[in-house]
Amino acid sequence: MQKKVYVIGHRNPDADSVVSAAAYARLKQLQRQDNCVAARAGKINPQTEYIFDRFAVALPEFLPDLIPKAEHYISGKPVTVNEDDSVWNALELLQKDDSEVVPIVDRDGVYMSMFHYNSFARYIIANISPRKKSAFPLSLDHLAATINAQPLTLFNSSEIRKSPIVVAASYSEHFKESIQAEGPENTLVIVGDRWDIQKDCIELGVRALILSGGNVPSRELIELAQEKQITVLVSPYDTSSTAMLIIYSVAVGVLGDDSVPLVRLYDPVWSFRQTLSKAHSRHLPVTDDEGRVMGVIFEGDLTKEPNVEVIMVDHNEPGQAVEGIENFKILEVIDHHRLGNLSTRYPITFINRVVGSTCTIITNLYREQKVPLEKGMASILLCGILADTLALQSATVTETDIETAEYLSSITGLDIKALSQELQAAANRTSTLSAQEIVTLDMKEYTERDVFFTVSQIEIDNSEALLERQAEIAAALEEARAAKGSLFAALLVTDVTVLDSLLFVSGNKSFTGHINFPVTAQAVYELKGVVSRKKQLIPLLSELVEKWIVGNRV
Repeated sequence: MQKKVYVIGHRNPDADSVVSAAAYARLKQLQRQDNCVAARAGKINPQTEYIFDRFAVALPEFLPDLIPKAEHYISGKPVTVNEDDSVWNALELLQKDDSEVVPIVDRDGVYMSMFHYNSFARYIIANISPRKKSAFPLSLDHLAATINAQPLTLFNSSEIRKSPIVVAASYSEHFKESIQAEGPENTLVIVGDRWDIQKDCIELGVRALILSGGNVPSRELIELAQEKQITVLVSPYDTSSTAMLIIYSVAVGVLGDDSVPLVRLYDPVWSFRQTLSKAHSRHLPVTDDEGRVMGVIFEGDLTKEPNVEVIMVDHNEPGQAVEGIENFKILEVIDHHRLGNLSTRYPITFINRVVGSTCTIITNLYREQKVPLEKGMASILLCGILADTLALQSATVTETDIETAEYLSSITGLDIKALSQELQAAANRTSTLSAQEIVTLDMKEYTERDVFFTVSQIEIDNSEALLERQAEIAAALEEARAAKGSLFAALLVTDVTVLDSLLFVSGNKSFTGHINFPVTAQAVYELKGVVSRKKQLIPLLSELVEKWIVGNRV
């Protein structure tokens, strides 16, 4: 499969994260990097859904994780052979691709079995024996192609039937008795220049008459064969060579090894690694959910670089990234948050700017690289800036954000104030979700000196509505905290009408005792003027965590 570069934001993505991924992937595509794909690492919130619907822009692909899977290690177009194709063609495929196996598929393209040299050898051993008569399933089309025959007459050529092979080496009477015993309608007869045997075969009604050594029968015999609908083929090879080559025209489907287990495209590597090590030639077929072959995976493929690379947007901490990202090469990071503990084995492009939104950075990359913005992309980028900066009212807003928003407004014709009101109305729908959805929609994970905690955030125009659901939210936070084993889990509810917030906290009692914010309800704190999780809240919480650590280690 072609290498993919996923442009992806953090887990539980907000509008800034999803829009940044979509817009930056599009920038790459416009620069002829067609393998760049926009992705998202979680469920979108109502506001983000509204933005993409409003401007008819396709949502980034949902990527639940980046745990290594079979699809990440197969490359190139899948090579298969149809069950009705000849063994000769299958062997040519193996030689052409310098491979040891080729999957066999049915008429609908669905995987059936695996063809390899051992399966061919086993078939020959089982069927080529002087102690028994063998019939070979083949079509006359494949037979003619395999022996490079010149057809003089050809009937029912694509039909696959089991046919015994007879070499005309006895006197005419004995020969006719032998053919009649075999059943002439299915028999293939190889004969040289004996016109009497040729005529007997046609009159007996054999399936096909094969003349070896390039011998051509008389016009009368050809006309008789045409009249009786008997196939006549002229082989350029001698009798023994022709007989040997006929075996290679057998339908490959009967030689397939159906004991080889298949792997699904999305199966994680750990689930089939042991099976792969024991498979024939250490190869396994890889199929999609419908059974269509996507490729073949070889044990050695797992030692190569996977066919996936990643560009991280709107985050730089592994703890906030899609699960499994550590297994893949990170090409770039574009972000506006604090620096985390990301490390790579190689130099990368790292853009981190002090602005209120990653969408601001992406927009200016278009401008710096002189790539015109499509109206749909410009529109959602403006939405991303307004959503992440509380309509340019957040403490994180910079002059760059304001200038960039005005630039996008001018090229889209969208009014900043009216659009902000639309976005806020969409964000308010978040408060109608279940407490669990509210807590997990925009949850970010943080680590301070090996102490782990999570902070979620929603923005609405009436924080009192959530205060009435305090018990429900507290239970959801505690469930999230227990599931992740964190010191505490918090939810910042920002009221955009007054630019204040409420902080709901569920945590270890030894920690919550250190919280000295004004209390407005049980485990709910009032934060006047605090609207930014990144710039205002996290520094406060980090300081409390430091104090807790010191107090617990004394």
